Amino acid sequence: MNVRRLLVNAACAAALACACVAAQAHRFHAGITDISFNEHTGSTEVVHTYMAHDVEALLANLYQRQFDLSDPEDQAVLRKYVEKQFWLAAKDGQRLPLKWVGLTVDVDSVIVYQEAPATPVQKVETIHDAVLVDFLPDQVNTVNLTVGGSLRTFGLNARTPELSVH
Repeated sequence: MNVRRLLVNAACAAALACACVAAQAHRFHAGITDISFNEHTGSTEVVHTYMAHDVEALLANLYQRQFDLSDPEDQAVLRKYVEKQFWLAAKDGQRLPLKWVGLTVDVDSVIVYQEAPATPVQKVETIHDAVLVDFLPDQVNTVNLTVGGSLRTFGLNARTPELSVH
């Protein structure tokens, strides 16, 4: 993935998160997912950015305890959740294998990295993104899909957690 684009997206997500933290009330819930092909690795890369407050609240609600996402065991809990709520499928309906690469966490955001090894982005037919929509009914997940240099953006939410991109 283009490092410059990744940094711009992370900066935008961080600014969005900071704006929310600065407000008295947390009025909206949003996530950003970027899906693109990395020519150097031959893999489709997926980068999710969520507001740290929303992820922490979700995990505390699900498990009735505080989480420390620098702890590998707590990361595994988030991984299991994300892998259940987000997937990509090919034209035949089969899910594309997504490998967990890792995550970075700061006070404002949680960024999750996944990849579909040796898979061109053109294979993506269906995107299912229900991350946080089961917990926050007004959650909107923006998905940016880059195929052949062309960027398409989709909005997924509780009513429409899945869509065909072709």
